Amino acid sequence: MLGLRSIAAKIFGTTNDRKVSKYKGRVAEINALEDQLSRLSDADLKARTAEFRQQLANGADLDSLLVPAFATVREAAKRTLGQRHFDVQLIGGMVLNEGSISEMKTGEGKTLVSTLPVYLNALEGKGVHVVTVNDYLARRDAAWMGEIYSFLGMKTGVIVHGLNDTQRRQMYACDITYATNNELGFDYLRDNMKYHLEEMVQRGHHFAIVDEVDSILVDEARTPLIISGPVDDKSDLYNAIDKYIPELAPEDYELDEKQRSCTLTEKGNEHLEQVLGGAGLLKGSNLYDAENVTVVHHVQQALRAHKLFQRDKDYIVHDNQVVIIDEFTGRMMPGRRYSEGLHQALEAKEHAQIQPENVTLASITFQNYFRLYRKLAGMTGTASTEADEFMDIYKLEVLDIPTNLPVARKDEDDEVYRTAREKYAAIIETIKESSGRGQPSLVGTTSIEKSEVLSGLLKAAGVPHNVLNARYHEQEAEIIAQAGVPGAVTIATNMAGRGTDIKLGGNLEMRVAAELKDLPQGTERDRRTAAIKAEIEANKQKVLAPAVSSSSALNATKAVASTISCAAAPAARAIPASRASICRSRTISCASSVPSAWTRCCRNSASRKAKPSSIPGSTRRSRKPSKKSRRATSTSARTFSSSTTS
Repeated sequence: MLGLRSIAAKIFGTTNDRKVSKYKGRVAEINALEDQLSRLSDADLKARTAEFRQQLANGADLDSLLVPAFATVREAAKRTLGQRHFDVQLIGGMVLNEGSISEMKTGEGKTLVSTLPVYLNALEGKGVHVVTVNDYLARRDAAWMGEIYSFLGMKTGVIVHGLNDTQRRQMYACDITYATNNELGFDYLRDNMKYHLEEMVQRGHHFAIVDEVDSILVDEARTPLIISGPVDDKSDLYNAIDKYIPELAPEDYELDEKQRSCTLTEKGNEHLEQVLGGAGLLKGSNLYDAENVTVVHHVQQALRAHKLFQRDKDYIVHDNQVVIIDEFTGRMMPGRRYSEGLHQALEAKEHAQIQPENVTLASITFQNYFRLYRKLAGMTGTASTEADEFMDIYKLEVLDIPTNLPVARKDEDDEVYRTAREKYAAIIETIKESSGRGQPSLVGTTSIEKSEVLSGLLKAAGVPHNVLNARYHEQEAEIIAQAGVPGAVTIATNMAGRGTDIKLGGNLEMRVAAELKDLPQGTERDRRTAAIKAEIEANKQKVLAPAVSSSSALNATKAVASTISCAAAPAARAIPASRASICRSRTISCASSVPSAWTRCCRNSASRKAKPSSIPGSTRRSRKPSKKSRRATSTSARTFSSSTTS
């Protein structure tokens, strides 16, 4: 049966192929308008927005405006960003407009794709929300894609942490609003706690496009957003009990790290009853008497805080506050707090200011929030594994959009090591070889603990490197900007949703901002900028010169490794990492004998005939593991090296 199915797919195409092919007719119609629109002046092109809105007011529907609207956005993108939507990107935009999920490979330009349906649906004047995973991407995309919208006469807003209600109301009133899923959800909760309609900031839920849709709508679907209020201050009790926990001996408690639990033994109970009774904190002589239930609760949380939670691993202390660290991404999560007094126990442990405990006032999950939208769409690089869940929960269909040019990567078999020690030795040896060849390498881990393990091994091996995790949050942009220089080795926690381009040779904008920040505009600044640009270009050519590029994804937990060989031009973006958190090790080798036009499948150009050399080579940080793979119990470290010498 499987053989017949495969034969049928080759003859008639897969179900996905047949669904995608139905959009090709409209793609041809859009392409037919390109010459006509290219002859319009900027003012005439902008005036088309008012024309479209008038047609809607006269009774036309959005579907009838799709072809001219998409063609208008493409022309505006060429004039503002110097980027032209490829045909496959037009298809991706049509899929989004229909309220489905566009699955597009890393580097295929999902951010640019979103401008097509966003503009079309914003013509109705009811507001369109573009949802990103962090404030950085919200700001970046709003400023970047906002050039297109502004050129066409539309207003773009962005919701980030720290805005007051008046500012938020203004942002939501814009035609297009970029925001994180957290900000949208909390604004909804706060609106539902307002007493007057005019105090609300959101104006409805018309159309939303969710970036990294699998992460937000599946991985975090049941994550509750909670608004809470303070209760009675018990900081003195937390501090009083915290003093006695460090005095406990190992035999006074039982620790179960797998279940994340810690309980007192009989000896520990007796010890605490004695010291707490002497301090006047117990009523009676028995710790477990009914009147001491509050004390028992505080003891248990203090015990967990001291014995289960480690500073700089589970949390960090920043500005006299205990900030939780996401165990998968290694990012700080300001504003999020542990419940049931655990966060207060951690604050007492670190002698930070103890914030009052809270009681829940309002709550909603991401799943329930995004189902409020009249039309919902999403885009990601990996949604097929969750296609059934998207359909069952959100009635969202997943379509795999083909790449602009065929992918030339070849996946080889895994290499299995007997022990973790042997695997780590192979990781370090591979990194040393890459660094010695002047090959920039990026090592991705899924926890800060794994980053520190690899960092220690690299230090012992004498390999210079940078570590990127929550402890160095403020230096993140600078570290990332220089991760593409020859021989650089960068260790980073999980790269999910970073959306950051690592440019081979270095990042011009970041270097100019850092090195010339005190130099005023003028001839000298221009000279220095030109020198930095020349140095970066020389570094880039040094990386690319051998005409062989390699990329490694190395495991940090289990003894599994794979070797992947790929034929792609060295200036292309990095091959996307597998989203598997099952422990694999990869080596990707790219041969320059393949036509260098490969780069154009990853990066847009105003001209389809643009020479590859005019397109800056970059390596895009890949996304996180798929849901299926995340079910594995292990974590992984991946290294991506941009190029090697022969």
